[in-house]
Amino acid sequence: MENTGSKWANRFIIAAIIQGGVMTAMALVIVGMQITYTQVNIIQFLSLSFEGTAKWFFLGIIFHLIIIVAVAVTALFYIQIEVFLKKKLSRTSRVLASIHLIGMNVGGAGAMLIMTFAGLAGTGLLSVFTEGKLGPKNPAIMDSFVEPIGGFVALLAIGVICGGMCFILAYRSNS
Repeated sequence: MENTGSKWANRFIIAAIIQGGVMTAMALVIVGMQITYTQVNIIQFLSLSFEGTAKWFFLGIIFHLIIIVAVAVTALFYIQIEVFLKKKLSRTSRVLASIHLIGMNVGGAGAMLIMTFAGLAGTGLLSVFTEGKLGPKNPAIMDSFVEPIGGFVALLAIGVICGGMCFILAYRSNS
């Protein structure tokens, strides 16, 4: 990777690449399961039941893709600060940037992966992966995922707020 002169931009780009790899692995697992268990058309089943718990699956995937793009775009902010404005991040700014990186990646990805898993579990499609056959729909199972998703969203919010504080401190610094 070419050195941009921005350690934080590189960290956010690497995180986006890793998250993209996670999404690719998820897609390969679903395609692999579809090839293995041809009696259930997984995507067709989910799309036909979109009004129920399956929407959590689709929204989890879509929001996870948005998080990946947001992480990559965030690198541009750090390039602006460290390369174009030639500002050094203070110790406080580096701590805030660390929280930003962890919050966006762990909080954002965690919430979206749990949401995706909950959608599979609620539709009964998760049993295709575990038992090889379609299980019963269970919308009540979704209730057990609300708090973990909320916790990860809170971590995401803390990360984004700390990132904003880091940007403000860096722009206002004289270095």
